[in-house]
Order: sequence, then C-alpha cells, then structure tokens
Amino acid sequence: MRSLLKMRFVYFSLLFITFISGISVHAQEEEEEEIEKNSVGLTIQYVKIMGGDLYFDVKATSKIDKQFVKVSNIDLFFFNDIDDERIKLGKITTNTSGKGRFSVKNIKSLKADAENIYNISIDFLGNKQFEETTEYVSFKDAEIKASLYNEDSINYVTATLTDPVTGLPIIEAYLDVQIQRMFKPLKMGEEFNITDESGTVIVPIDQGIPGLNGELTIEVVLNESEEYGTIKSIITAPIGKQIVDESTFDERTMWSPRNKTPLFLLIFPNLLIFGIWGLIIYLIRNLFKITKS
Repeated sequence: MRSLLKMRFVYFSLLFITFISGISVHAQEEEEEEIEKNSVGLTIQYVKIMGGDLYFDVKATSKIDKQFVKVSNIDLFFFNDIDDERIKLGKITTNTSGKGRFSVKNIKSLKADAENIYNISIDFLGNKQFEETTEYVSFKDAEIKASLYNEDSINYVTATLTDPVTGLPIIEAYLDVQIQRMFKPLKMGEEFNITDESGTVIVPIDQGIPGLNGELTIEVVLNESEEYGTIKSIITAPIGKQIVDESTFDERTMWSPRNKTPLFLLIFPNLLIFGIWGLIIYLIRNLFKITKS
C-alpha cells in the first residue's frame, strides 16, 4: 500500500513539474514573440577601378529609439541574380562601424541578364534583435580610358567613357577629375565635366601642385551613377612640384626625440647637477671635520 502511494506521489509530482515547465516555456515563447524586432537598412555602393579592384561597399544601420545606429557583427550574403536563378557569391560580416566590403575578382566573375544589366542581391537572415531583409543593386558595365598629354607647357587629362559591350561612347555623363590628397581629393577643371558626343572630357591640370617625389596621382571618376555605379581610372605622373623635406626629426633640436637631444642640454644640466652635489659633499665633509675637532 505504501509503495503504491509513493508511486502515485512520484507520478503526480512529475506530471505537475511537466505542466509547470510547459506553462513556463509557452510564456517565454509568447514573450519572445512580443519583442518587437528592429529593421535593418543596407546602403550599397558598387565601385570598379580600371585595371584593379571591383567591390561593393555596404553600410548597415537601424533606427532605434528615433536614432540611427550602426549595426555591427551581422552576416550579409551576396547573390548574383539571373532571371529565376540566384548564384551565391559569398558573405561578409559588418565591422564595429556597421560597414563591410565584398570584393569580386573582376566583372567577368559576374553574369548579366539579357539587357546586359548585372543584378546583385544582399540578404540578411535576421536575428533576435533585427528582422531579416534583402537589398538589391543593379548596374551596367562601363569603362574609362584616361591619359595625360602636354600642350603649350600645360598638362591635360583626357578621359573617354564607353560601354564595353556595345563599344559606344556614353555621352552627357559627369566625370570628376581630381588629385588624390590625404583628406579630400583636389578637383580639377569645371565644377561639372560633361562628356561630349565622343564620351570624352579634357581637363587641364593646375601647375605647382606639390607631390611626393614630384608625382601626382590623378583620378577620373564617374561618381555614383544610377546606371553604372562608381567607375575610377587612376593615373600616376611626375608633373607635380617636388616636395622638399624640411623635417628636422633626425637633427638635434628641442622637438627631436630623446636620443637626439641637443648637446648643450646634455652638458650644462649635468655640469650643474655634478657641481651642486660636489658642493653638498664638500659641506658635509667640513661638518664632520668640525664635529671631530
């Protein structure tokens, strides 16, 4: 009889624990469902450098408590869309600034549709805090052929923008001609350099622009075109003003590193220190003589 009672007690205890656990799990699931997830916005910039890199710069942000914040450490998956087919290209993870860069070997690594348009989609699969989202970017291929020539002692950059598929020039497009600088590029020519009927712009380069070893790095840029993205062509030429190194870092000056301290700062302070200690030792010695006498 006692064993039967024990078995019933154990059975009802287990049944009670299971019931309570079920309620707890259900309540937790309802609580998780009630948590409102934030949406993620993806800003994408396609960049092609002639003879160099081809990449997509992505920035992830979200509006939380009426403020835009950077979304870091999320995985973004890249796909090349062709009709109903999605070709996976790879993935990146955003950094602490919510940014990431996905590089492609070259334009031939991607496939265009029947209208020669490249369609790229970026997927974020979501997590506990943010909703899943997909962003799209479409563009056509374009090329910039740039060169430098001199006429009447003035240097000019000539650049031609063309469609590599048709070979036709792209007219009435805005090209920036600029000199690479540390913080902000220095623009040359008019405010807007518009390609002519041959897809070409000709821009003079100002004289006297300083450059390391006299070299200037010149960029011709189709900047954030809705149809073609950002295309860059880069030229390096020795047409700048030679920078004279006036640094005194390796000389013995007041602002040099410790191992380049001026000699007078090494000699005179040390002479003063030795002189003061010599005087102190002399006085102490005389005091000993006085006490002994």
